[in-house]
Amino acid sequence: MVKRSRIIAFFLLLLLLGGTMGTTIQGILNNIKLGLDLQGGFEILYEVKPTKKGEKIDREILVSTVEALNKRVNVLGVSEPNIQIEGKDRIRVQLAGVKDQNKAREILATQAKLTFRDVNDNVLMDGSDLVEGGAKQTFDENGKPSVAIKLKDADKFKQVTEKVSKMGPPNNLLVIWLDFKEGVDSYQKEAGKAKPKFISAAAVNQVFDQTDVSIVGNFTVEEAKELANLLNAGALPVELKEIYSTSIGAQFGENALQKTVFAGIIGIAAIFLFMIFFYRLPGIVAVITLSVYIYLTLLTFDWMNGVLTLPGIAALILGVGMAVDANIITYERIKEEIKLGKSIMSAYRTGNKGSFATIFDANITTLIAGVVLFIYGTSSVKGFATTLIISILVSFITNVYGTRLLLGLLVQSRAFNKKPGYFGVKETEILNIAETNEHTEVPTKFDRLDFMKPSKKFFTLSIALTLAGIIMLLTMKLNLGIDFTSGTRVEVMSHSPLKVQQLEDEFKKLNLQPKDIVLSGNNQEVGVARFIGVLSKKEISELKSHFKQEYGFEPNVSTVSPTVGKELARNALIAVLISSLGIIIYVTIRFEMYMALAAIVALLHDAFIIITFFSLTRLEVDLTFIAAVLTIVGYSVNDTIVTFDRIRDLMKKRKVKTVDDLKYIVNRAIQQTLTRSVNTVLMVIFTVMALLIFGSEAIRNFSLALLVGLMFGVYSSLFIAAQLWVVWKGKQLKKGKKQTESDLEPQV
Repeated sequence: MVKRSRIIAFFLLLLLLGGTMGTTIQGILNNIKLGLDLQGGFEILYEVKPTKKGEKIDREILVSTVEALNKRVNVLGVSEPNIQIEGKDRIRVQLAGVKDQNKAREILATQAKLTFRDVNDNVLMDGSDLVEGGAKQTFDENGKPSVAIKLKDADKFKQVTEKVSKMGPPNNLLVIWLDFKEGVDSYQKEAGKAKPKFISAAAVNQVFDQTDVSIVGNFTVEEAKELANLLNAGALPVELKEIYSTSIGAQFGENALQKTVFAGIIGIAAIFLFMIFFYRLPGIVAVITLSVYIYLTLLTFDWMNGVLTLPGIAALILGVGMAVDANIITYERIKEEIKLGKSIMSAYRTGNKGSFATIFDANITTLIAGVVLFIYGTSSVKGFATTLIISILVSFITNVYGTRLLLGLLVQSRAFNKKPGYFGVKETEILNIAETNEHTEVPTKFDRLDFMKPSKKFFTLSIALTLAGIIMLLTMKLNLGIDFTSGTRVEVMSHSPLKVQQLEDEFKKLNLQPKDIVLSGNNQEVGVARFIGVLSKKEISELKSHFKQEYGFEPNVSTVSPTVGKELARNALIAVLISSLGIIIYVTIRFEMYMALAAIVALLHDAFIIITFFSLTRLEVDLTFIAAVLTIVGYSVNDTIVTFDRIRDLMKKRKVKTVDDLKYIVNRAIQQTLTRSVNTVLMVIFTVMALLIFGSEAIRNFSLALLVGLMFGVYSSLFIAAQLWVVWKGKQLKKGKKQTESDLEPQV
């Protein structure tokens, strides 16, 4: 009997979800803050240095520096700046949406220190004598722009003017200087030693007992306003050395956002169509839960007040491909139970129960990689890691519990009780229930394939690839980006195709000579130039202005100091090692040591293949490449875990006495899980291919690294990990057998 109440409940729940999502999603999207790589802006990492010898940088000084920087940012009118202390002596400033980046960089770190001096250059008063916030732009009696300031102590000014007036003409001058000490100006050894700027020299013929003073110079209105703002912001208590920076033009950000969102729509649509076509009714439920997953991920991001970056959007899109894994693993289990002749209801219950542990284990390994990425990543990589972690947690809730709720209502309605076709199972595939028992195995399309017989050939192939990779790395090495080698990277965009010689000529006009120039984009409209060494703030300013005038787009400029480059390289290596160790420990706890070691060998094999591929193709290795490698480290082990989980189940049903028994079990495990292994990886490949073809140039290498890693991840899961476990487990089995035989020998 059909229980209509269950179907009604299903559709009511569907209406509730659709209504809630439809009416709130626009508000959520409007609330989410976009990172500087999506709306333009810049990021600078400062190393904080003391202004006096012997002075130490402590937490109090860092906090006061952040406060001073916040005041300066307020001058720029930037909404919601992100200024954070990092480590013991660093401050990271992120300003998204700032219009005049050159002016912003100058205002941030310029030491605008006002001094009043006599003709002998003795400092009589300085900026500390000014009332906080007391400077403003005004006009003098001749209508020229000036700066009005308010002094703290009228008596002190009286003493100063009295002293100067007594010196008599022509020495009775009160000279005003402005020290522009540019501690930020990039890596120049002489930075911070610029001569002070002369403002004015007023003759003092009488004593002034007042607090209101006007600074008159050859100002424009804008210059007077900027000086007043700098004086109000106060002098920085430290010197700031710029050791890392990146700036994104607004047009670049807008273009990247549009391309990546479009790529996401294509990739997600492909997943939805595949799930409906391959899994029918459960596939429709998967589409619903995946839609809820996307909504909840964005909602969580909004609640966290997070900043969505370009790699973050990529992680969200990839997350859809990863999230569907839970559905595929569950649905394949249900299909197996239906093929054994069980009722839809019984198959649903058994399939859910049998798939939970596999889904849990697979998600944890990716989560480990995500957490390590967050801890050791920087800026945009942290954005990717944050979205990845949220995606994993939300997908587990929606695609495990959400799927069970919705599919459970349909199954329990009994409307589909005798309709296995709605679950992607043909009538001819179902076994006779009378002929089955607990040891019956479902026939698969791959029963004739022997995954154990050619294992030595695949071991040889992998060893050969590894040796070739080592030789390649020793001879060709990696094409390391400035993230790891230091230097400057300039990304130029044009409406029309570019040529290398054309860009070289443009740089020559600025007296700049790039190390190399690489063209990319569908029509080669993007040119990437790399420079040895770090360009100065002045050179970057001139470069930005020049190319914006020539091509209509403000170029992206990134600079990395040698210190930061070495740190990023070291952190990348540490991140890979910690991820691997974490996965070894977890898989050992959940399975056994040999399985953990086999899984690690397989995933390190995949990671090394990616590195070899980049060495061979000379593609640039940057921070997003490390994010891709760590994602593969976490994700490629998923298929291996699915296989190991099935091996564990089969070993409970069959006693293992010989190595042949091990080979049989592993072969059956791979045959039975091949469909879900291929389908789960295929879903992620859909999203990666969409990002690769339609996505932004900024994450092209990231997408390519993922694609190579995913393809070899399938290979290592099918032909390396489980077979390697058989070798090690077989040796343990033989050793145990010899020990037993030795114990049974009669003692003389």
